[in-house]
Amino acid sequence: MKEKISLAMARRIALGAQGFTDPQPGGTPDRRHLARVLSRTGLLQIDSVSAVVRAHYMPLYSRLGPYPLSLLDNAALTRKRTVFEYWAHEASFLPVETWPLLRWRMQRAEQGEEMYLGLAKWGREQRQMIDDVYNEVAERGPIAASDIEGHKGNGGWWGWSAAKHAFEWLFWAGRITTAYRRGFERYYDLPERVLPQAVLDLPVPSVEDAHRELLRISARAHGIATYSDLRDYFRLAPGDTKDRIEELVEMGDLLPMRVEGWDKPAYLHKDARFPRKIEARALLAPFDPVVFERTRTEKLFDFRYRIEIYTPAEKRQYGYYVLPFLLGDRIVARVDLRADRPAGVLRVHAAYAEADTPPETAAELFEELKRMQGWLGLESIEVTPAGDLGPALAGLSAS
Repeated sequence: MKEKISLAMARRIALGAQGFTDPQPGGTPDRRHLARVLSRTGLLQIDSVSAVVRAHYMPLYSRLGPYPLSLLDNAALTRKRTVFEYWAHEASFLPVETWPLLRWRMQRAEQGEEMYLGLAKWGREQRQMIDDVYNEVAERGPIAASDIEGHKGNGGWWGWSAAKHAFEWLFWAGRITTAYRRGFERYYDLPERVLPQAVLDLPVPSVEDAHRELLRISARAHGIATYSDLRDYFRLAPGDTKDRIEELVEMGDLLPMRVEGWDKPAYLHKDARFPRKIEARALLAPFDPVVFERTRTEKLFDFRYRIEIYTPAEKRQYGYYVLPFLLGDRIVARVDLRADRPAGVLRVHAAYAEADTPPETAAELFEELKRMQGWLGLESIEVTPAGDLGPALAGLSAS
C-alpha cells in the first residue's frame, strides 16, 4: 500500500467512493439504484430551499441522472420504508438500518445533550408540555405541529410555538419520528408505528460500537479523509472519536496515508477503489456530500464554495443559489440557477469558470442544463450572459 498519494488520485478515490464510477441506469432508476447510492453516501442531507429542487433530491440525480422524485418520497413512506429522518450531518434521510446506530444520540438528547442548547434548556423547563404533545402524537398520529392548536408562537426562539418546540425535542430524543411530509411539513408519529419491525428488532449497540460503525460508514463514503472529515460526516464529537479511529486503524479498517498538499494525516478506507479515470458530468447540490464540508472541498478540488442565500444581493459574489459543476474529476465551473416553474423556464442567472477550465466546459455544462431542464419538466432554458462563462452559454442557448 502506498504511503503517499497524489491529490489527483485522492480526488478520484473520493468521487469513486461517492458513486461517480458506478454506471448510470439504462432505464428508469428504481429502488435498487436508490439503495446503491445510499450505500455510497450513507445519508442525504435535507434542505427546504426549492430554488431549483430541494437539495436532498439532487445527489440521486447527480449520480443516476433523471429519475422520478417519487422514488425518494416513496422510500420514506409506510412500514416498508427504506429511509428515515434524523440528525446526522444535519437533518438527513438515512437508511433505516442506521436507526440503532443513532440511538445513543437520541438517548443523550433526552438527557439534554446532543441537541441545540436553546432547545435543551427549553426542554428542561417544559417537561409537562413535552409529555402532553407526546400523548397527542400517541393518540392522534401522524400529526403535524400545526395540528396542535392553542400554542401560537410569540416571536420567541426561532419563532416556534411551544408545540413546535416540543415536537422538535421529541424528534431529537427519538420518541417520535417523521411518518411523512406534506409539502415540506413533517407529520410525526411514534417510531413503532413508522419503522419496519425488522429495524425495531435490531439490537442497539454500545455507544463505542455505534461510533465505530458510523466512522466506518463515513470512511466508506469519503474513500480518503482526514480525522476532522471522518468526524464531521455524522457530526461526532472529538471525545467520542479519537480512540475509535485509532481502534479502526488497529483493526485494519482505516489505513494511515499522506496526501499531496494536505497538511494533516489522512485515512484510506480499506476497500477504497483507485479509479484510473472519473468520467462524471454532474451539477451538485450545495449540500451534496462531495461539497458539504467546505474545507474538504477546498482541499480536494481547490474550489472555494460558500452558500450566499443569506448574503444581501449586492454583496453576493456568484449568486443566490449556485451549483458546482463537476466534469471528470474536477469542479470546473459554478452556475447560479433558478427553476421558474410558473413560467416553465430554467433560468441561468450567471455562470463562472474555474481556473484552467477545459475548453469543452461551456458545451458540457449546457448539455447538463438541458438534461436538468427535462428532469424538472421545464419547457425552456433562458441564459443571462453574466459571469465569464455566461456569454458562451447564452450563445449555445440561442443556436
